[in-house]
Amino acid sequence: MSRLIADASALVSLGIVTDADPNPLACCLSRYEVSVPTAVIDELQEIASYDDVHGNAASAVLAQADAFTTQSVDLDSEFPLDDGENAAVTLANELDAALLLCDEFNQLGLIHASLADTRLVTTPTLLSVLVRTDPLSAADARLLLEEISDARSWGANSYVQRARSLLEES
Repeated sequence: MSRLIADASALVSLGIVTDADPNPLACCLSRYEVSVPTAVIDELQEIASYDDVHGNAASAVLAQADAFTTQSVDLDSEFPLDDGENAAVTLANELDAALLLCDEFNQLGLIHASLADTRLVTTPTLLSVLVRTDPLSAADARLLLEEISDARSWGANSYVQRARSLLEES
């Protein structure tokens, strides 16, 4: 089973559709050995304090915390992003993880450049992977992507548009 390190942004995205069948968070947790830095857990707890779609999603992810491992890391004081991304990149590099799941679309170039041998994926990309590896149908993935995209205000995002077009071809 491949190791996947997850950032709070992507976990919130997967947690938005907790009542979906199949559930994208459950698919991810069953397909990968998921590890999360403690800084990400701290971010999820803060997000969960809000009474909105993102807070509900973070709460849903925290309710599944027994399905992933949590590990603390020393943060790079010069890393120019928040503690969650800093910790996720550090943990991915320390564990030589196969994947880093992160939806910080405005900073993907910096995050990608900071990774040693880990592949950076976003939630839309992960949905496409789950279609290719069979836990999701293309139709289910398209519906999930639309629901996540609406909740996250990703309508004009080029990564989302690309994933949408790939899923339409499936």
